Amino acid sequence: MMNIQSIAISFLGAALSAPLGYPPDLSKYRDFRFGDSLAVIAKLVHLKPSEAKTIHQRPALIQELTWQRTTLPQGDPVKNMVFSFYRDALYRVVITYDAERTEGLTVEDIIEAISKQYGTVTRPVAEITLTTTYLYNDGEKSISEQHEKVIARWEDARYSYNLFQPYPQSPFGMAIYEKAQQTQAEAAIVEALRLEEEEAPVRTLTRQKQKEAEERLQQGKARQANKQPFRP
Repeated sequence: MMNIQSIAISFLGAALSAPLGYPPDLSKYRDFRFGDSLAVIAKLVHLKPSEAKTIHQRPALIQELTWQRTTLPQGDPVKNMVFSFYRDALYRVVITYDAERTEGLTVEDIIEAISKQYGTVTRPVAEITLTTTYLYNDGEKSISEQHEKVIARWEDARYSYNLFQPYPQSPFGMAIYEKAQQTQAEAAIVEALRLEEEEAPVRTLTRQKQKEAEERLQQGKARQANKQPFRP
């Protein structure tokens, strides 16, 4: 049986709250600091930078690195994390908590645990948008958006931590970001999507020509292999 109390206490992987008299440090989550490069974050989670997805290259480089839990200390509730980078600087992390390792915890339990590390909580009437990008072998991509109600928020002038739960009994999640970089990244993504839509007909034509060229090459090889030995 899980020790729910111990999980709540160590919920964010930090046993100690912010020192008395000092404001909470929202510039980092666990060992991950906003502004860190892809190489730094990849090393911390024992992944290779090459495992990151390049979401957009223009007008700014947008990348994502996904970490899935393999082994963690007993009671650690994090299941996976998606790190987002704008111009090779970490600006957002989306954390998903494991349902089994948070079983029995109420929303208030989780809010209490997070508040010990990140200070005063607010409960705004707000939503956050989570975007998932799927990359295909032909270079195309599809994008889906998920809008989540913010259950609780911890923030200061620069950073925002947002707790959400897609539906009752589903795993909790938290989206955290550096505000200025998030705004710049969102603007860059909007422009990237505009450029990609504008260039879509050219990409389609290029792929079609490439496919036709590959088919001609294949037919040529087959002809060369089969012509000489063919007998009626």
